[in-house]
Amino acid sequence: MKASPWLLLIALMAAIVAGVAMAGTANAFLWIKALHVIALIAWMAGMLYLPRLFVYHCEAQKGSIQSETFKIMERRLLKAIINPAMIASWLLGLVLVWLGGWWTAGWLHGKLLLVIALSAAHGFLAKSVRLFAEDRNDRPARFYRLLNEVPTVLVIGIVILVIVKPF
Repeated sequence: MKASPWLLLIALMAAIVAGVAMAGTANAFLWIKALHVIALIAWMAGMLYLPRLFVYHCEAQKGSIQSETFKIMERRLLKAIINPAMIASWLLGLVLVWLGGWWTAGWLHGKLLLVIALSAAHGFLAKSVRLFAEDRNDRPARFYRLLNEVPTVLVIGIVILVIVKPF
């Protein structure tokens, strides 16, 4: 039986978090923060690459070898990288919020709003993977070129809120 990448990721994160927690709270916090940033980078890499694949997929003839190759690439990118990275980002981020005691911080509320928007964009991309797989995409390549900018704008806002903490 093949293990789910998500279950392996969650088990690995739990082991790392438990291990670093035993090393001391300050050290654990830094390790969790580092893992959170790594997960966010992986999530963003996938969120930026997938719409580019859609742009090229729009230009491929339905049923062609090229179209079928894009379907495989899109599915694997979503299932093996983007989904696990999003889950890791959320879980590790929530652990950081709990350890930092930031539940009432205004900057965190703004960040959470933007992360929810990023997660919604993720959901839209996941739906698009399914539509492409079923040869039911009806959006032009230009749409995906513009959609490619959404994660960038959201992560800029997230980074500013976390680093600058303007409120």
